[in-house]
Amino acid sequence: MIKRTRSELNKCIVHKVANKFNTGKNSLSEQLIKFDEKSYELFLPFLLKPFSSVTQSYRFNHRFDNSLNKMNKYSIEIFKEEDSFIEHSKNIVNHLYEQSNSANIKTGDVIVAYFDGLEYRDVLVEAIGVFKIESKVDFFQTYLDDEESYDVAVQKGISSKKLDKGCLILNSSDVEGNVVLSVDNNNYDTQYWIKNFLDVKYANDRNLHTYNYINLCKEFSEEVIKLEFGKHEQSKFLANTVDYFKENESIDIADFQEQTLLDKQKNLFKEYIDNFQKSNDLQIEDKFEVSDLVFKKEKSKLKTEIKLDTKIQIKIDVDSPDASAEYLERGFDESKKMKFYKVFFNSEK
Repeated sequence: MIKRTRSELNKCIVHKVANKFNTGKNSLSEQLIKFDEKSYELFLPFLLKPFSSVTQSYRFNHRFDNSLNKMNKYSIEIFKEEDSFIEHSKNIVNHLYEQSNSANIKTGDVIVAYFDGLEYRDVLVEAIGVFKIESKVDFFQTYLDDEESYDVAVQKGISSKKLDKGCLILNSSDVEGNVVLSVDNNNYDTQYWIKNFLDVKYANDRNLHTYNYINLCKEFSEEVIKLEFGKHEQSKFLANTVDYFKENESIDIADFQEQTLLDKQKNLFKEYIDNFQKSNDLQIEDKFEVSDLVFKKEKSKLKTEIKLDTKIQIKIDVDSPDASAEYLERGFDESKKMKFYKVFFNSEK
């Protein structure tokens, strides 16, 4: 989604956020971090690397008016007047604090940063980053004691390998507003970060349409095809779905049904689409362009294993839609009174 080759960390400050449920108080800094060369070179990729593989973006949301969204307001003001960075970084932490309405919300360090030179869709943009560090790791620190001998003590610090939560607000917008990217590796409290703190929704673009449709097909295969027609047919449907996405730059639902579903499955699919839209409060588009990035990422989540009660598993390649139809047969053995699968192959690999 972004490239950080030419990015620079212009400003950075660290605050500590408490949990108001536990009557804690925030601890706010007054000065920016002053990096030396080594810490800067380690810190910049630590903050930005998780966003390199993000495929979907968000836009700010508000039930009345997006201009009332606090994170939207603070980011706009920082972009307009960079000297307000420290003041609004405190406002951001206080806003985050106000969302801690549960004892389960963790306290931690909050890093607010201002970046230059991030590449988004071939354009260099500025960005505001907010990162929350909830978990710290133990590490050994050697030191010289009073007797001029070295000793070892255990200290806690931030791991450079994992970012708990983070968002980037880009100074780049479309008809829906500024682009927002988010990562959350401790998603036990997703509502707290995405909905309450950021108050964002997915951008209405090909990424969202592709994501929604693949998840529709995944759940339809699990809740309908598998139960009504068996695991074998479920694997065939998922493989056909993947093949259709690979062969077409845009999706037409009517054509998709003709190409991937049996006649007896088509009405079930139409009914499921209606229920899926209502239960998830979203719109499945009749036609949309495919996002290759989202397709590749979501495809890996489609499971086509057939797990048997005899402790045997058959894994079908989701990229080979004809394999299960040509080389896998299902039947019933009268002598054993058991179902069976017959697998055809030329050689073992």
